[in-house]
Amino acid sequence: MDFTLNDEQELLRNGLSRFLATRYDLEQSRSAAKTGAGWQPDIWRAFADELGILGATLPEEHGGIGGGPVELMVIAEALGHALVVEPYVDTAVVAAGLLRRAGATDLLEAVVAGHTIVTLAATEPTSGEHWRNVTTRAERDGEHWVLTGTKIVSASTPLASHVLVTARTSGQQADVDGISLFVVELGSATAGIELHHYRTIDDRRASDIVLDGLQLPAAALLGDEGDAWPSIAQARDEGAAAICAEAVGCMRKVLSDTVEYCKQRQQFGQPIGSFQVLQHRMVDMYMEVEQAAAAALLATLHLEADDITRARAVSAAKATVGRAAQFVGQQAVQLHGGMGMTEELAIGHYFKRLTALQFEFGSTDHHVTRYAELTAR
Repeated sequence: MDFTLNDEQELLRNGLSRFLATRYDLEQSRSAAKTGAGWQPDIWRAFADELGILGATLPEEHGGIGGGPVELMVIAEALGHALVVEPYVDTAVVAAGLLRRAGATDLLEAVVAGHTIVTLAATEPTSGEHWRNVTTRAERDGEHWVLTGTKIVSASTPLASHVLVTARTSGQQADVDGISLFVVELGSATAGIELHHYRTIDDRRASDIVLDGLQLPAAALLGDEGDAWPSIAQARDEGAAAICAEAVGCMRKVLSDTVEYCKQRQQFGQPIGSFQVLQHRMVDMYMEVEQAAAAALLATLHLEADDITRARAVSAAKATVGRAAQFVGQQAVQLHGGMGMTEELAIGHYFKRLTALQFEFGSTDHHVTRYAELTAR
C-alpha cells in the first residue's frame, strides 16, 4: 500500500507549515490564550481566506475544496506541530461534519468562510466517557422546543457563536435511539441558559452549560428527531482521528527539540546527548512517535469505512497515540530537567497539550476497552 502524499496534499502541507512557521508565534499565541480572548481571530480568518483549510475536507458545493481524511490528517498534524489553539478540530471537523450530515447548509458555509465558530456540547456530569448517556431533555411546547439539562467541558464554546447540543427527545438514558441534536445561537439565547467559561490546563477554553427551560424554535432541531446518534458517533471518531494526527505533530516537535537540547546541554565537559543511556531514551521516543504516526494513519484510512471498522481503527489509534503521548511528553520533560516545566520553554506547553490529548474524545483506557469489545464481535 502506498502511504505517500500526492502532489496536492504535499502542497497543502508545505503551504500550511510555511504559514505557521512565519505567522504563528508561540509566545503571542500563549499570551492570547492566557490573558486575551483565548485565540487569535486574525489567524482564524487567514485559515479561511488565505489557506482555505476550514473547508478542506468538505464538498465544493459548501465552499470547501473537496478533500478527505488524508487532508484532515495533514492539517491536524501541522497544527499540532505549531501548537495552534484555534478550534480547528472542534469547529471545522466535529461541528462541520454534524452540520453537513444534517443539511444545515447556511451555517456550514459560514463556518467554511471563517465567519462563525460552532462547537459541540455532548458531555454531561453523569455520562462519563459515553456520549450516548444523555439525560438532557428536549420537549415540545407548541411550535418550540424546551431544553433542560447540564453539559460540561464543552470545548471552545467560549469562542463560539453557536453550540450544538445533544438532548433526548425519547428513550432512556443510555439508548442510542431518541437522541436529537439542536443548534443554539449563543448571542440571542439569554433566558434559560447559563454559561460558565474557564481556561483548561493546556491553555484552551471550555464551558459548562446549564439549560433551564431554554426555549428554541422548531428550526433549531438538526436532522430527524431522535436519529442523531449515528452522526454524533461518526463525528466523535473523526475528532479522535484528528487529534491523533495533532498529537503526532506535537510529538515530532517535542522529539526534535529534545534532541537539539541534548546536543547543546553540557555535563562533565561534553553534551549529554553523547551519553548512551540518554541516546537510548531518545530512540525509544522516536519509536513511540513512529508507532503513533502509523496508528494515526490507520485511523485516517478507515474513517470512510463501515461503522464497526471505523470505530475499531480509531480506538486502536487513540490507545496507541495516548500511550505514546504520555511516554514522549514525560521523557522530554525529564531530559530537559526542571526547565522542561517552565513557561519560558516551549516543551512545557507541548507537554500540557499532550497530556490533555490523552483524554479528549475518550481516554486511553476507554479506547482500549472499546477496541476489545469491538474485536470480540
